[in-house]
Amino acid sequence: MKLIPSLSFCLLLLYHASALGQSTTLKPGFDKQECLELLILSAHHADTSFHRKLPKQENFHSVYRSKETGLQFCWDLWTNEKHQAVINVRGSTRDRASWMANFYSAMVAAKGELKLSKTETFTYELSSDPKAAVHAGYLLSVAFLSKDILPKIDSIYKTGIKNIFIAGHSQGGGVSYLLTAHLYSLQKQGKLPADLRFKTYCTAAPKPGNLYFAYSYEALTQEGWAYTVVNTADWVPEVPFSVQTVYDFNTVNPFSGAKKLVKKQKGGKKLLLKHVYKQLSKHPLKAQKKYEKFLGHYLYKGIKKQLPDLEEPVYVHTSNYVRTGHTIVLQVDEAYYEKFPNKQDKVFSHHFFYQYYYLIEKLKPVN
Repeated sequence: MKLIPSLSFCLLLLYHASALGQSTTLKPGFDKQECLELLILSAHHADTSFHRKLPKQENFHSVYRSKETGLQFCWDLWTNEKHQAVINVRGSTRDRASWMANFYSAMVAAKGELKLSKTETFTYELSSDPKAAVHAGYLLSVAFLSKDILPKIDSIYKTGIKNIFIAGHSQGGGVSYLLTAHLYSLQKQGKLPADLRFKTYCTAAPKPGNLYFAYSYEALTQEGWAYTVVNTADWVPEVPFSVQTVYDFNTVNPFSGAKKLVKKQKGGKKLLLKHVYKQLSKHPLKAQKKYEKFLGHYLYKGIKKQLPDLEEPVYVHTSNYVRTGHTIVLQVDEAYYEKFPNKQDKVFSHHFFYQYYYLIEKLKPVN
């Protein structure tokens, strides 16, 4: 937070700050217009062919775009005349490294450290629940991006901006979940001003963590401060793969003592129940181990080539990914499919900005 921004950034920020009017405090609740505006900003990260299809956005002004860092991670800073700012996290690019971040989906604890190099450690607490776990690749993004984001928050705060949107589409949305939790954690620790207000919109986002992270995130933002927006025809919010094992339940559950109960049975009944329990429990456990092996240890070897100083984290033995956050469902219908038909050779045909804009625009305003 004590880092000095570049002179050009300071001058640009002062220019925009001088044009800002009266500060407008963010309000809780889903706001259709906010969502549409932030989606347009997300599209500006992509090729011009994407945002050219959308209406021109004139309320926010571009202040800063970061350099690519880590696995092609990048973010934008925007401000408007209401004294509000937007931290917009870029989604996946066509670069191989960017997709490695998506596939690096073995889970790590939601509280701990990432050793980015021999001299640099990222300390985080995205949840106080020891059972909470998150996507390793997206946590890596937060580790790299926050080094640049935090000094910029400090700079805009000094100009009087205290209301900040956090937004991202696709991978950017997946990262935005964890970034939101990280910023709230820093605020709780007194490392960010207490009067900063964050509001998050994640569109077309993959799942960011397990059930216990979802509980923490939803409790943290449940009064209307975070939304995930999903097109029901889009497959991306359905990933990463989810596997629920007997160890993914709360401590008190009927499955934890199943083996002991089986042992108390007699004769053929004991053998039958033992066989059934083994068949029902072993396959999910086996699948989870394979996901951890290939989407953790194996992927790390490729990431190590991109980030040679990164130390492999300790993985949590779970793949129980769940959809997270207060969900705004964009239900498709026949009219949608007539406009955007299913095409197996175009797997992202329901994932792009225009499709989401079309469906969000059709939502009825919330009173």
